[in-house]
Amino acid sequence: MGLDNVRSESSKKVGKFEKKLKFYSKVRDTVASLSAKKGINKKKKLRSRQKKLKAYNLSSLSEVLPDLKAQEQPAPVTEFKVNCKSRQKLIMKEGDQLRTVLDHPIFHSDPLAAIHQHLLSTQPPDEKQEKKSSKKGKKAKKQKSKASLGPQSMEM
Repeated sequence: MGLDNVRSESSKKVGKFEKKLKFYSKVRDTVASLSAKKGINKKKKLRSRQKKLKAYNLSSLSEVLPDLKAQEQPAPVTEFKVNCKSRQKLIMKEGDQLRTVLDHPIFHSDPLAAIHQHLLSTQPPDEKQEKKSSKKGKKAKKQKSKASLGPQSMEM
C-alpha cells in the first residue's frame, strides 16, 4: 500500500510538470505569433506614412525661401540662475537705482517728462519713426527755402 501511494504521487508530479510545459510552450507560440503580427502592422503603417510624406514633398519650396540659418542671430544669453543669493543682489541693485531716480531733481520737477526722456535715450529708435522723421525734415527744408524766397521777392 505504501508503495502504490509513492508511485501515484510521483506520476502526479510528472503529469503536473508536463502540463506546465505544454502551457509554457503555448504561451511562447502565441507571443511569437503576436510579435510577428505587430511587425507586419508596423511595416504597413510606416509605408503609409512614407506615401504621405512623398505627397507633401516641400523641397522645391525650400529652394525659393531664404535661408533661415543666415538670418538667425545668436540671442544674447541673459538668463542666469535665480537663487536666493542672486535674487537678493538683484533686489539691492534695483532698490539703489530706484532711490537715485527718486532723489534726482529733474524727476522731482516733472516725473513724467523725466521718464519719457529716459525712455527716449535708452530705447533703440524704430525704423518707421526714422523714415517718418526724415520725410518731415525734407518737407521742412522745402518750406524754409520757399519762405526765404518769399520776402526776397517782395523786397524787389
